[in-house]
Amino acid sequence: MSRTLLSALVLVTLAATASAQTASPATQAPVQREAPSRASEPSGHEDHQAPAVAVHQHDEAQQAPAPAELPPFIPPVTDADRAAAFPDVHGHAMRDNVTNYFVLFDQFEWESGSGPDAFAWDTKGWVGRDLDRFWFRTEGLGDDDGLSEAHADLLYGRAISRWWDAVGGLRQDVRPGSPQTWAAVGVQGLAPYWFEVEATAYVGSGGRTEFRLETEYSFLLTNRLILQPLVELNVFGKDDPEREIGRGISSANAGVRLRYEFRREFAPYVGVTWDRTFFGTADYARAAGEPVSRTRFVLGVRFWM
Repeated sequence: MSRTLLSALVLVTLAATASAQTASPATQAPVQREAPSRASEPSGHEDHQAPAVAVHQHDEAQQAPAPAELPPFIPPVTDADRAAAFPDVHGHAMRDNVTNYFVLFDQFEWESGSGPDAFAWDTKGWVGRDLDRFWFRTEGLGDDDGLSEAHADLLYGRAISRWWDAVGGLRQDVRPGSPQTWAAVGVQGLAPYWFEVEATAYVGSGGRTEFRLETEYSFLLTNRLILQPLVELNVFGKDDPEREIGRGISSANAGVRLRYEFRREFAPYVGVTWDRTFFGTADYARAAGEPVSRTRFVLGVRFWM
């Protein structure tokens, strides 16, 4: 019995060993074949992929369109053209040292309405560079009897900000009364919302003082049709009986002019103005039998050079 069991165990052991040896190569073979194929063996497709890429690139080179030829009326670009289009700007200097000038006849007009017809002008200009300029201003009013008002300012101006200049110099009054010289100091420039402003204080002989404020604005109804309102205010520190000027707010002038710019340098205009004297100056006007306010129509031309 025991001998029979021992023989059966030996047969089972031998059968199991034979089965293990038979299955071992089948399970290990894929590992041995897979490792070399991924690590070191060529895939067999490299020799086919390279010619395919080359053929594709060759096809693209053949299909690329040739550059279009310029029409015969367009000349070819030369080296001189390139040099003119891209000059050497030497660091793009921001300040210009060239001396320039500008002259503006802002008002050059004939007036009609209350009182006798008259001719009036308002001119300004400058000569200089970007930061330093010499300015001049001149205004006047004349009629059949000659000049009734005339004065001129000669000022030095220095840019103190992007939009503002500080000015100082002299003013010479020719009319009314005897000639008189004033020292002048003020500012001028472009206020927010594009209001042009001139504010100047004057000191004359005998302690006389004056402050003048002028502001104007340009409404562009079209690119060439422009409506320009203007307001001017004069304040004096002392009475001046010779010139019939009273202390305080002396006079105010308001007007609106509509101009058409045939060119930017030349624009005829029509408009209406309103003048008013106040306080002591109005008393002098009443005593002389003159109106304290008047409305006048104007026709003129604005030009600059």
